[in-house]
Amino acid sequence: MEPIHRLQHIMQRLRDPETGCPWDREQTFQSIVPHTLEEAYEVADAIEQGDMGEVRDELGDLLFQVVFYAQLGQEQGLFDFDAITTAIADKLERRHPHVFAEMTLADAGITDVEAQTRHWELLKAEERASKASATTATAPSVLDGITRRLPALNVAHKLQKRAAQVGFDWPDEQGVLAKLDEEIAEVKQEWGRDQAALQEEIGDLLFTCVNLARHAGVDSETALRQANQKFEQRFRDVESSLAGTETPLGKADIAAMESAWCNAKQKL
Repeated sequence: MEPIHRLQHIMQRLRDPETGCPWDREQTFQSIVPHTLEEAYEVADAIEQGDMGEVRDELGDLLFQVVFYAQLGQEQGLFDFDAITTAIADKLERRHPHVFAEMTLADAGITDVEAQTRHWELLKAEERASKASATTATAPSVLDGITRRLPALNVAHKLQKRAAQVGFDWPDEQGVLAKLDEEIAEVKQEWGRDQAALQEEIGDLLFTCVNLARHAGVDSETALRQANQKFEQRFRDVESSLAGTETPLGKADIAAMESAWCNAKQKL
């Protein structure tokens, strides 16, 4: 049995109404969404750690999520695994006419990576407009199709990127930096006054930080994950260095903690 067919067979056995696993039988599309998100992040974490064995294992866990959805879809007469793979294969061929159709890169107006990206986004926009006209009476928007269940940093990046495609963007980083100063000033103004307004201003500040990252060519989600990892490594070193002293973490004053933090920065 081919590996993918073996995996599908295992999934069918797990969902068997009489002999399957009680937990797997109870799952629905909605109930396994959190597991899918978790598995995707575990793939990203394994890649960032550079552990290719772990990457392989986590990709297997993520693939199992797709097989799980396919089984649910098949049981409900909605779609099956072949329909999923056919849909993505069709989409990839449609979005790469210079590769799969009788068309050269020059015919498609593609001369470099940036032109390829613009062409890709144009095809995606056409697909979104076609889908919107077929499913809703409202006017199509360049913001259509952005999944709101993505992490907020990802959504912010996608919203800004879409708006930039139609020219709604700062011409360079100077405008973003000026906006960042403005948002910081507004946060300071609301501090200690109106909690709801403060939350809104901090949201604007975070949104502008994402915009700055986008202009710098930096993925904000990746940057924040790296910052989290760096903080964790340094903080653990602070814990370790203070553990053997008379003032362990929790009893040490700010000066001792700051000194331990600076040492951790130098060390790591």
